[in-house]
Amino acid sequence: MSKRNSKEIPDIVIGRLPVYLRTLRLLADDGRDVTSSQELGEHLGISSAQIRKDLSHFGEFGKQGTGYNISFLCNQLQKILNVDRIWPVVLVGAGSLGNAIANYAGFESRGFRIVAIFDEDSKKIGQAMGPVHVDDFAHLSRRIEETGAQIAVIAVPTHVAQRVADQLVEAGLVSILCYAPITLTTPSHVRVEYIDPVIHFQHMTYYLG
Repeated sequence: MSKRNSKEIPDIVIGRLPVYLRTLRLLADDGRDVTSSQELGEHLGISSAQIRKDLSHFGEFGKQGTGYNISFLCNQLQKILNVDRIWPVVLVGAGSLGNAIANYAGFESRGFRIVAIFDEDSKKIGQAMGPVHVDDFAHLSRRIEETGAQIAVIAVPTHVAQRVADQLVEAGLVSILCYAPITLTTPSHVRVEYIDPVIHFQHMTYYLG
């Protein structure tokens, strides 16, 4: 397995790798040992040629006529995506959304662990959310340094999301997942991903008209 400079590989390809990994894990859970690009394509609605092309950026993982060993390919994709380890994550926002994120049981098995949760509401500070107690947002920088977190999740109202992002960047974080319906302004070296269900709803309703 060869991990090349990420600038050489289209971001859209990187974005498909976690989907491949999820599908392979589902096949493994069904007791499968081997699969093919054709089968993966049928599961995902992607051409087998596209899957083979995507994987070829990182090396050769299967043989024509025999397909892919699922366990081996899972391990290789985990290494490529750097999820063959557990990444500490901080969560900002202890409201209903933050509570749901904190209690989601599927993070750790896929490489992520929420190690700190922050809020400014004194009524929420000290409360348990999942295995973590809510900390004062004023302690953000110190706790990030203590936990070694490199990823943050923003689950706060829109009007405070930019301020939260600014403080996360100031604390040294360069990877942010934002649930607030806003486009954040961040330095070029900071990677921001967005989750806004309304955007996806609006995408779908176009086809319902």
